[in-house]
Amino acid sequence: MTEKVIKYKHDNVTVLWKPDLCIHSKKCWQELAEVFNPRNHPWVNMEGATVDRIMEQVSKCPSGALSYIQTTTEATPTDHTTTTTAVEVLQNGPLMVYGNLTVKDKNGNETTKNKVTAFCRCGASANKPFCDGSHIKVGFKDE
Repeated sequence: MTEKVIKYKHDNVTVLWKPDLCIHSKKCWQELAEVFNPRNHPWVNMEGATVDRIMEQVSKCPSGALSYIQTTTEATPTDHTTTTTAVEVLQNGPLMVYGNLTVKDKNGNETTKNKVTAFCRCGASANKPFCDGSHIKVGFKDE
């Protein structure tokens, strides 16, 4: 199955959105509503802020659903390499692991994840072990 990627371009940056990875953390539109507004179509307005501000916000995406490519003489993807690993439990949400990972499933298949990976804690994800935002639909709450 081909991964769905939607591109939003302005000046020297293209924002890439992978809706299947999005966990609907709301971080993008709560912190930069001038660019990211789920009530608008298209929901990304690349003219709503400076390129630097957009790149800064995209870098905060906890699921990796948003990324960007800067256009220079050569297109270079965002560098997702990091030397440290950190784990964070989001209240009423997924387990976030920051760093580069190799995840092996029960059949031994490996998936490489870079920058940030959201793992399901609610048990309702259709994409286990990864979070798909189902915690919102099922009303998952920390006990």
